[in-house]
Amino acid sequence: MGTSGRSPRFVQTPGLGGSSSVFNLDENDWTTTLTPQHLGSFCPTDSPSFTEDMTTTTAFILKEDDPGEAASVKLFPEFLMMFLKLSSTSLFDLVDEYENACRNQVTLLKKIVTRATPGQQKFSKTASVLWLLQQEMVTWRLIASLYRDRIQSALGEESMFEVAPPNATEKIIMEKLFQRDSTVRQSQLVVDWLEDIAKDDIGDFAEKIEFYAKSVYWDNTLHTLKQRRMNAFTGFSRPLVSELDPDAPIRQKMPLMDLDREDDNRLLKYLFTLIRAGMTDEAQRLCKRCGQAWRAATLEGWKLYHDPNINGGSELKPVEGNPNRCIWKVCCWRMAEDEQFNRYERAIYAALSGNLKQLLPVCDTWEDAVWSYFRVMVDTLVEQEMWASGASMGELEKLPREYLEANWTFEKVFDELKATDRKRILEENQEHYHVVQRCIILGDIDGLLDEFSEWLARSQSPLPAHLLRFMTHVMLFFQSLGLQSKEDVTIEVLKKYIQLLICENQSSLIAFYVSHLPQDLGIHQYAAFLEAVTELDERKHCLKMAKDAGLNVAAVTKTVVENIRKRDVGTFTHHDLSPSLDSVTTEEDRMKIDVIDWLVFDPTQRAEALKQSNAIMRKFLASKKHEAAKEIFKKIPQDSIAVIYKQWEEQGMDSSLPAEDDNAIREHLCIRAYLDAHESFNEWFKHMNSKPQKPSLPAQAGFKEKVAHEHKEKKYEVDYDIWKGHLDALTAEVKERIYNVLLFIDGGWMVDVREDLEEDDHERSLQMISLRKLCLPTMCFLLHTVLHNTEQYQECLRLADLISSEQHCLYKAFSKEELRKLLCKLRESSLLLLDQDLDPLGYELQS
Repeated sequence: MGTSGRSPRFVQTPGLGGSSSVFNLDENDWTTTLTPQHLGSFCPTDSPSFTEDMTTTTAFILKEDDPGEAASVKLFPEFLMMFLKLSSTSLFDLVDEYENACRNQVTLLKKIVTRATPGQQKFSKTASVLWLLQQEMVTWRLIASLYRDRIQSALGEESMFEVAPPNATEKIIMEKLFQRDSTVRQSQLVVDWLEDIAKDDIGDFAEKIEFYAKSVYWDNTLHTLKQRRMNAFTGFSRPLVSELDPDAPIRQKMPLMDLDREDDNRLLKYLFTLIRAGMTDEAQRLCKRCGQAWRAATLEGWKLYHDPNINGGSELKPVEGNPNRCIWKVCCWRMAEDEQFNRYERAIYAALSGNLKQLLPVCDTWEDAVWSYFRVMVDTLVEQEMWASGASMGELEKLPREYLEANWTFEKVFDELKATDRKRILEENQEHYHVVQRCIILGDIDGLLDEFSEWLARSQSPLPAHLLRFMTHVMLFFQSLGLQSKEDVTIEVLKKYIQLLICENQSSLIAFYVSHLPQDLGIHQYAAFLEAVTELDERKHCLKMAKDAGLNVAAVTKTVVENIRKRDVGTFTHHDLSPSLDSVTTEEDRMKIDVIDWLVFDPTQRAEALKQSNAIMRKFLASKKHEAAKEIFKKIPQDSIAVIYKQWEEQGMDSSLPAEDDNAIREHLCIRAYLDAHESFNEWFKHMNSKPQKPSLPAQAGFKEKVAHEHKEKKYEVDYDIWKGHLDALTAEVKERIYNVLLFIDGGWMVDVREDLEEDDHERSLQMISLRKLCLPTMCFLLHTVLHNTEQYQECLRLADLISSEQHCLYKAFSKEELRKLLCKLRESSLLLLDQDLDPLGYELQS
């Protein structure tokens, strides 16, 4: 059966496109794989079309320190957009899009590589990225090819089980085999894949090959022989063949002219390269072009015989294939075994006859070796089917028994590769993408995930960014097919990729990948990312992305706040131990203040905003960071309490608010009362210490000085009256606000009213008790300061009644030392009352 443009194979399978490095074609260094430093060997960089395609964007990218990474960073959002667009409709279209995206990027990077200065570090980096993307591109191609077939096989179509009829031709037998046997079918897909990789690399080089011989082969030898027959002196006395038929050099064991022998060697190497790339038709055209039509004919005999007229019919149809294919194959096998032939000539006929032993010596790369094994596997399986059906008896018996009875499997192929003595192939066998490709061919997804896990565990340096992206998306692909099993590995890969996206500042992409983690872990991962997001607009954008990705936004924002507020593990500090009246707000405090913004974007989180802000302010109040506490308080919208009640009512609830929300509202009001009282005292204290100074008259003042003094006294009296009026107002205000704290309704300041809690927050309860002990005595001392300095001594003494009252139990918040200090202050006020001829409690003395 003929296949246009392909090397010998037995069935037309879906075509594959793409490129990767397989075989080089220059006599000096074309025998090695295309490394990143060799890229562009087959691309004419001086062609007008190539040069014109170099855009301003590409030129700009060349200025980057790492042009490859700079040019390829767009793949991260592209892959996500493609997944969101196609994953729910057509997974294989998605894989095709992945391949196309990589191909476009490879094209761009090749242009960058050709414009970069060789030897520069950034050139090597770009070449490395290019190689990774080439490997990724062909891997997606392999996945699409094999898993399309595997999914179709799993559907169990009837045609899969059809058997060829007794009088079937070789072609029909082969077609039925491919329909029912997934092993041979997928083996051929692997061969096609590897041939297409090689084909993309060599391009149209065959048209550019220059040989000394054109239309006549061995024309140098022919010319010399003609000269000798004419008895002309040629200056060449070395023995030569005397005949020029194709077998003459072997039969006569005599050489050709050096130029002809060189031509032959080069031609045979190129022919093998074309056959390695599946370009048998191109190889035959090259033979004809070089005057070796007979060699082109030897490349034709592999085609399976088929007579469409065997079952009769009104119209006579042409016969296909080679009726003597078995004889031809035995001849090819023998030529491959004959050491008199060139190594590439032997490899050509080894490939055509399935002679693995003679094919492997010219396979320098991993791709070459895998191609050899799978090509021979397909060849063997087909011949075994022919043998079993009786279509090929006789001549095939002359082939070695180990060939006809070989029991090839995918696993055996890769076991053989591991056992090879070729150092380069062994090294390439361990490369990341070759490991992936091996697992894909084997269909060993668990093994692939184990490899991923090992890479993550043993990698001393971070894995390449594009490799991590590929690992993530290939897992999502298998997950969509329902083929993935090891959740722990999936989680680790996703976590690594998410960390990479955070480092690359790809904030718009992170939420989607987090959504594929288990819910609790996803919440903590996204929260950890949001901790570093400080810009308001970016915060809103990240929350929108989280909502679109289906994350629990409320849980995420709550976790962000809790993570930041719990970083300070210090205990509450007693005011007396604090060095200043109001501690300075630190950068860490500023983070705690700003983090509350996460909870005010969504009105449904107002209750949580109150709870979290209360928790942060409790710590601030304990540390005397009143200004920081005020800033947090300002973050909470003023209508928050009303919004909470409204939302509860909208839910159709007739009962009171949940105890947690009710207590949070009460605590919020307690803190507001305390901050108001503290702010009023600061204003009073500042005003108290800005009293106008009474002017003084010098002892020997003259008339002018006395007149000026009188004016100053009048101004002083006016200023003093204003100051005194303002002081009285401030005094009344601060008294009221401090009393609001000391006499807070329904049980006292920082005391919960509701005790029907779903969960008891023990830490919060302890903090509130501590705050009462820290803040209430302070409020009492501040109130005494206000009353004492405004000469309200009698009211100072009433503080003792207030504190000792069992109704408010304020005395429980005082330590013994604080009570002793308070009594000393009350004693001072009482002494001043005695100085006013009043009794110690401020009442008039009874005569």
